[in-house]
Amino acid sequence: MSDTIQTTLQEHFGFTRMRPGQQEVIQQLLDGHSAAAIFPTGGGKSLCYQLPALLLPGVTLVISPLIALMKDQIDALAKRGINARRLDSSLDA
Repeated sequence: MSDTIQTTLQEHFGFTRMRPGQQEVIQQLLDGHSAAAIFPTGGGKSLCYQLPALLLPGVTLVISPLIALMKDQIDALAKRGINARRLDSSLDA
């Protein structure tokens, strides 16, 4: 794992190591490739797009089918000082 990934993992997410499969997915994305990850619930899928989003330029768009999941993730990112927004049908125009 690169020093940049390790530092970001620790400073922003409070983890010292990744779960199986995460490093490979994250590295693919950082190398500019597409990646698909199938992990069980609680397996660490969110980190696979949240960490690269902090390291890559531009905006990262995440599409989620569940409003509750979006809210939970936005709240968790905000607690870590990470800027994130959601757009869903529960918001006023």
